[in-house]
Amino acid sequence: MTVMPLSQRGVTNSRLALGCMGLGGDWSYEPYREEHIQTAEAAVEAALSIGITMFDHADIYTRGKAEQVFRHVLDKQPGLRERIVIQSKCGIRLSEGNLPNRFDFSREHILNSVDGILSRLGTDYIDILLLHRPDPLVEPDEVAEALTKLKESGKVRHFGVSNMHSGQIDFLQRSFSEPFIVNQLELSLARHDWVDHGVYVNQKAGLSVQFQEGLIEYSRSNNIQLQAWGPLAQGKYSGRLPENASESDVRTAKLVEEMAKERETTPEAIVLGWLMRHPAGIQPVIGTANPQRIVACRDAEHQADAMTRDEWWRLYITARGDKTP
Repeated sequence: MTVMPLSQRGVTNSRLALGCMGLGGDWSYEPYREEHIQTAEAAVEAALSIGITMFDHADIYTRGKAEQVFRHVLDKQPGLRERIVIQSKCGIRLSEGNLPNRFDFSREHILNSVDGILSRLGTDYIDILLLHRPDPLVEPDEVAEALTKLKESGKVRHFGVSNMHSGQIDFLQRSFSEPFIVNQLELSLARHDWVDHGVYVNQKAGLSVQFQEGLIEYSRSNNIQLQAWGPLAQGKYSGRLPENASESDVRTAKLVEEMAKERETTPEAIVLGWLMRHPAGIQPVIGTANPQRIVACRDAEHQADAMTRDEWWRLYITARGDKTP
């Protein structure tokens, strides 16, 4: 079973999304500057040039500045808003005073967060709203009430979650009739425990794997689009190998480079292609604001389509640094 991509649901035709966490400058309370607007413009232009029309935000990214500078991009290009898909998230509250970082799925916080998102972006609606991190104090009926109001008002068109397991999704879904269409998780060739868990069934080694059992299969069975944050693993296999890299990381980076040369493509396309080759229909959310690195991802979908099972397995086993059980 292959997940129906968002394109077939009329949400977006983009197999890649651009993550906007790197826009707006740093995470201080200092206001954004003109240079940050220019960075956003260059990143969006690079994304559009390779067919990316989906942009991923969150209300907390650079304390709201990411969405604010993105508004400048929209204002300078009349008609752009109607040609792209904007996804944002709410539910994380950053530390303030003597209060720590915490998660908040209360009705009031969700509604206020969306109003803030819309104001910073300068738009009347967002295409997808994700609930960012699981709130242990969640009341599903209260969440459903907030999301229903957002849907009926036209402020949000679709809903999803981020960093949740299947039980948490089901718990929320029982109170809300609108299907959650996205779950955004950290998935990459470097963070491959999502594959390991399936391989390790009935093996003691599986006890050390943190990824939730059955989450990939649950997503495929319930037609939930898996989105991958951190899909390039901070460039570990595409030119930014850390000094303390493991032996398996070194071998994987070398293999990725060899495959890229053989196929006359980029290491980024190989790394993303490995993710996209999986039948779960994973959508990578590229987290860089560097135009060159964005453009380097251009060939990812083609590499996914061309990648054989043997090539996929070779990359996986090399990154694992260990043979299968």
